[in-house]
Amino acid sequence: MATNATWTVVIDDKKVINPAVTNADGHPIAYAINDDSFWNDPKFSNIWAIQYGTSDSNDEVEYKGTTSHTAYDSSVLGNFNDFITRWDSAHLTQLQSDWDNDNVVGETAEQKINRLGAKPTSYSSPSV
Repeated sequence: MATNATWTVVIDDKKVINPAVTNADGHPIAYAINDDSFWNDPKFSNIWAIQYGTSDSNDEVEYKGTTSHTAYDSSVLGNFNDFITRWDSAHLTQLQSDWDNDNVVGETAEQKINRLGAKPTSYSSPSV
């Protein structure tokens, strides 16, 4: 498996991982993307994982079986930003849920905004 990827996708688990964004424990945040029409595309059928943006681009796409690993080919697999957009959407949903659930007894809406800032309305990872 390639190392130091800027993004990781695990096809069978339907997960997209952004190593640049970590949780409180310092682990990269992964989201399961529940979009069967996306994941069931035949172009992903023989792929185990994608380690996008590695120091060895020839090791980005990891195939099942004995197929040699290759560089990510957007003409075959589509624009990688499709993965990023899905991760960003899931991350925004999580940020909003965290905000909604971070309550202090007796706190007014104004006090909550002063403490946490406004509720997140968008999130965008850097495009690749």
